[in-house]
Amino acid sequence: MLRRLFSSIRQYRRNAILAPVFVALEVVLDVIIPYLMAKIIDRGIAASSMHWIYLIGLALVGCALMSLVCGIMSGRHAAVASAGLAANLRRDMFAHIQEFAFSNIDKFSQASLVTRLTTDITNVQNATQMLLRILVRSPLMLTFSLLMAFKVNGTVSLVFLAVAPVLAIGLYLIITRAHPIFEQVIRTYDRLNTVVRENLRGIRVVKAFVREEDEIDKFKAVSRDIYTGFYRAERLLNLNSPLMQFAMYSCTLLLSWIGAQLIVTSRMTTGQLMGLLSYASQILMSLNMLSMVLMMMTVSRASAERIVQVLDEQPALADPPNPVTTVADGSVEFRDATFGYGSCDETMCLEHITLNIPSGSTIGIIGGTGSGKTTLSQLIPRLYDVSEGAVFVGGRDVREYGIQALRQQVAMVLQKNILFAGTVRDNLLWGDQNATDEELLEACRLARADEFLSTMPDGLDSHVEQGGKNLSGGQRQRLCIARALVKKPKIIILDDSTSAVDSKTDQEIRKALRTDLAGITTIIIGQRIASVMDADKIIVMEAGKIDGFASHEELLRTNAIYQEVYTSQIRKGSDHDAA
Repeated sequence: MLRRLFSSIRQYRRNAILAPVFVALEVVLDVIIPYLMAKIIDRGIAASSMHWIYLIGLALVGCALMSLVCGIMSGRHAAVASAGLAANLRRDMFAHIQEFAFSNIDKFSQASLVTRLTTDITNVQNATQMLLRILVRSPLMLTFSLLMAFKVNGTVSLVFLAVAPVLAIGLYLIITRAHPIFEQVIRTYDRLNTVVRENLRGIRVVKAFVREEDEIDKFKAVSRDIYTGFYRAERLLNLNSPLMQFAMYSCTLLLSWIGAQLIVTSRMTTGQLMGLLSYASQILMSLNMLSMVLMMMTVSRASAERIVQVLDEQPALADPPNPVTTVADGSVEFRDATFGYGSCDETMCLEHITLNIPSGSTIGIIGGTGSGKTTLSQLIPRLYDVSEGAVFVGGRDVREYGIQALRQQVAMVLQKNILFAGTVRDNLLWGDQNATDEELLEACRLARADEFLSTMPDGLDSHVEQGGKNLSGGQRQRLCIARALVKKPKIIILDDSTSAVDSKTDQEIRKALRTDLAGITTIIIGQRIASVMDADKIIVMEAGKIDGFASHEELLRTNAIYQEVYTSQIRKGSDHDAA
């Protein structure tokens, strides 16, 4: 797992190497200082020798200054390396998520991916900085201090070995019990993100139905779960401090008692005892820091595992070894296609679909909610792969194309398409970065977006807020249609994309598409009969199957579902004007 994470450090590898190098130098200097202090007491103060006091004193000052410089340099390089690793991890994760199929995103959920890109990476960044400094410093300090302590007096130094098992067992018990709690808390953060996202996206609905209190209660419930989890985990981690204090005071008392007896019997000098006490302080401080690092790594381990899960996730859809890069035409064929959103789903969304759509034709799709209309259209640009059978575009199986090449020739306009913060021009250029203003304006004319665009003060340079919040639903839909037309695709799919426009504008858009885009295969998914009745043929969907595929007139004669919808909408006058 660590190898997978640190493979993203790349250009910050030098900083990641220099940080522990400076830490090691700092530790060596820190360990030398107590040894010099013991010498200055025994050779200088005890012997009343100013020569040794000055000489060893200068060495002490030099070691302290060099230790300070090494500490500053190690901190600087560790900060650069940890922040750089976090930046690269975010970039790598986000780039990898862009390759995900919808099924991959559904597996993790949007809220979970946001948590992993933010909270989890921050946890790993903090742990990395501690890893490069304290996790290197603590073992080195512990090792060197023990060696120097045994060099001063091996018998007395056995006190440290007596305390070590107590600390090791205590830390092991704390960590093994705290880690599962932190894993659960991190998962709860996903729920918190979901609640916040839903509330902010649906705030108008919340206020319209006066459900603020319910939303607050929902947030409080998730927040309380996080509080409870952290409380339980921190309560365990807080046992670390008294455990370390017990070890520290026990060692100090034992060293003082044994050392005093040895000094009285002239088997130890005062300087040696002072040195041992200093090394005791360093040893116990290094153990304390090591325990803090282990605690931090316990917290960040769950985050690291979640990050690696995303990085190791293989996209469900990928280009074939030798992908086809050219789509010959806009013909579409389904050959006994069956599809379900999960491999374990017993009920398939689409079952044994077989149909042929000639290039340049206009096809309507109608059916009730959940009948499979949108799912059928999403198989054409290979947003999902069929479970059985095949889908052909331009005479080739869609799995033979490079995904980018295929989707460049299939434009989709959804009912809830998204506009991005920027200008109208910025959004339209998503269709083609090299499109001219004339091409953008022509696409707007075909989508009937020119009607409101001409009233905007800056035209194509008019500002669009995030999600197109400063535009009406119909205006957003028309700009989304224009954006798709800028691509100049061979196939355009309009998935109930005129639901927010009035019947007259809907009719004008369909008329423009028929006359000006005669060579493009147009697939119109609609709830209104008026939106599809002028199509060459209409697909009637029912429970994931094709109930009918014929012209408007023929379906009126032969298809019961179509007859029922036509009667309810047209003859009752609900859509009389559009007809």
